[in-house]
Amino acid sequence: MARDLTQLELLSELEPVAAENVDRHISMAKEWHPHDYVPWDEGRNFAAMGGEDWDPSQSRLSELAKAAMITNLLTEDNLPSYHREIAENFSQDGPWGTWVGRWTAEENRHGIVMRDYLVVTRAVDPVALEQARMIHMTNGFASPTEDEAGFLHSVAYVTFQELATRVSHRNTGKVCDDPIADRMLQRVATDENLHMIFYRNMCGAALDLAPDQALEAVTLILENFQMPGAGMPNFRRNGVMMAKHGIYDLRQHLEEVIQPVLKKWKIFERDDFTARGEAVRERLGLFLERLAKDVVKFEEQRDRMLAREAAKREREEITTLAG
Repeated sequence: MARDLTQLELLSELEPVAAENVDRHISMAKEWHPHDYVPWDEGRNFAAMGGEDWDPSQSRLSELAKAAMITNLLTEDNLPSYHREIAENFSQDGPWGTWVGRWTAEENRHGIVMRDYLVVTRAVDPVALEQARMIHMTNGFASPTEDEAGFLHSVAYVTFQELATRVSHRNTGKVCDDPIADRMLQRVATDENLHMIFYRNMCGAALDLAPDQALEAVTLILENFQMPGAGMPNFRRNGVMMAKHGIYDLRQHLEEVIQPVLKKWKIFERDDFTARGEAVRERLGLFLERLAKDVVKFEEQRDRMLAREAAKREREEITTLAG
């Protein structure tokens, strides 16, 4: 049986691919500036500067849009934890170090522009937002497979996570009912897609280099996948609301995130796995079958819930009219 490659061997063997993909990313990434996406003329002072503090009536966003924007922003806020995770599992030398720095700098813009937009437009309570940021960043982030961490697990996780975040940002922009927010989140989602491509290419190269070892990491990540905001205040409540209204739900996770990436890597067509890899691929196939059944179950429950809510609203409207 062939031995597994060490972390150092993986990084050394894949360094030329990393260099090529860093160059590719830089050639494709477009410079943009957060201040260009914020309607500054809507801003005014809060009470500490002689103005007026936030009031719910000042927000133009629906409860759904507010929940999604807060969830997405707090996810971006935890960047120091993600930087630490990536830096520890990649390297700070050569193209690896260049990528870690570049990726971190680009990701930082996302939190800047989203916070500026929310505070200037008074879309959410800035005090509650800051309190949630403090809690979330203090808790930090841990990989869902921290007992088996390493380069392969890290690069597999961020491949799926970046794509999931892109979907969430893009759909959040659509429900904001504000062309400024939509344009801003389109810009952020474009970044996330480029980041995903870098990680997807690196993980694909790892699959070519160490097929069995890489597939084990990919499978473990998918079996234990959590969005990076899982530890934030109200994450479950907001996540349920986002899933219920199609911002990021189980079907999107399966059909827009997992399946396209596995197809790109030709996971179920490859012939370079040993018996060990074949067993893992079978495990992955069974997991995807269970997930597909869970999608149907979730959607049936969601449809019933939405129907009950619609019926309740209708009864309330009739009662109001009758009164």
